[in-house]
Amino acid sequence: MNKQPTRHSTLLAAAIGAVLVFGAVTQVNAQGGAQAAADRAAERRAAKNNKGSAKQVEQYPNATRTSPEAKASSKGGSKLQKMMDAFDKEKTADARAQADAIIADSALNAYERSFAAQIGFQVAYDADDNKAAMEYLKKAIDIGGLDNNSHFDRMFVLAQLQLQEDQYAESLATMERFLSESKSTKPEHLIVKGNALYRLERFPEAAKVIKEAIDATPEPKAEWQQLLMASYVENNQGAEAAKVAEAIAAKSPNDKRAQMNVAAVYSQSDMLDKAATVLEKVRAAGQFNEDKDYRQLYSTYLNLDGKEKQAAGVITEGLEKGILKPDYQAYVALAQSYYFSDQSAKSIDAYKKAAPLAPDGETYLNLARVLWQEDRIPEAKEAAQQAIAKGVKKPDDAKKILALKGK
Repeated sequence: MNKQPTRHSTLLAAAIGAVLVFGAVTQVNAQGGAQAAADRAAERRAAKNNKGSAKQVEQYPNATRTSPEAKASSKGGSKLQKMMDAFDKEKTADARAQADAIIADSALNAYERSFAAQIGFQVAYDADDNKAAMEYLKKAIDIGGLDNNSHFDRMFVLAQLQLQEDQYAESLATMERFLSESKSTKPEHLIVKGNALYRLERFPEAAKVIKEAIDATPEPKAEWQQLLMASYVENNQGAEAAKVAEAIAAKSPNDKRAQMNVAAVYSQSDMLDKAATVLEKVRAAGQFNEDKDYRQLYSTYLNLDGKEKQAAGVITEGLEKGILKPDYQAYVALAQSYYFSDQSAKSIDAYKKAAPLAPDGETYLNLARVLWQEDRIPEAKEAAQQAIAKGVKKPDDAKKILALKGK
């Protein structure tokens, strides 16, 4: 019989593995509402005067699509004018109903129907009805009556909404079409494709596209770099992930989130010494203010040989400050930290706090073993009895302790 807790099986089960603290990777938010508002005045004049959209700078000069003439007919123009009047007066139900009627009227031209679909989109989007908003965008795109700027802008908004609605495959398909037809190489476009690839767990492809977007930007957004870092981590490219994390942290030495991300990447890449060093700097700066901060550091120490004393110190500090929750995981980790740093008396005290909180009797059994080693036989028997009562995988181990002789 092994009298002491098995180091790796019990110790690692108690340790809370460091989790990447990227949070939710920021998605590119749909800009359809802002774009529609910006275009509204020009489009309203176009509908009223039957002269098409005001001349604007071509945003997609290399597009494979020939931009159609955006022009309303005399019949369609009056319908658009009526729809816009309702829309501008915030009679959204009327505006949407008129938009639906225009879209369904095959006698009207493609511009008029596509333009109406945009208004339907705007009304649905403002009402937080993303499902309907996406359908209107699809109609605006499929009818094909918008100039290239509007056509591709709406396609880009659709891809973002699909991403937001967890329709990752659809978002990727939309972005691939967008990039193929618009020939855009703008980083803000590439990043949406990279995000969709990441969500689909196509990490090597995601990393390639995201890096391309970042390399094309003088000051890439932090969330883009975090997305690249996450892609590398998921693809087991620890060294590359660490480089990205280090670059982010170097720019923000006092940013706790950036420093914690570096530590998490180091942990994921089995560079635990480096992870502990970074975490200790954050702790020394007085930035450990959450339960998970202490758990990340003590877990790191518990997975390093010979660092149990340091782990015990971290846990004790967290508990004394009231930041680390006094739960089973914390107490059993403390007990094991003391045990493996030859502090049996303190280990016993921690086990006594952990055992009642444990889901089964295994912790009581470990307590019994340590008490036995310290020749505290009556206490060991009592702990063994509690272990059996609470349930253990090997009750015979507990029974052997119950059969011991001694005072």
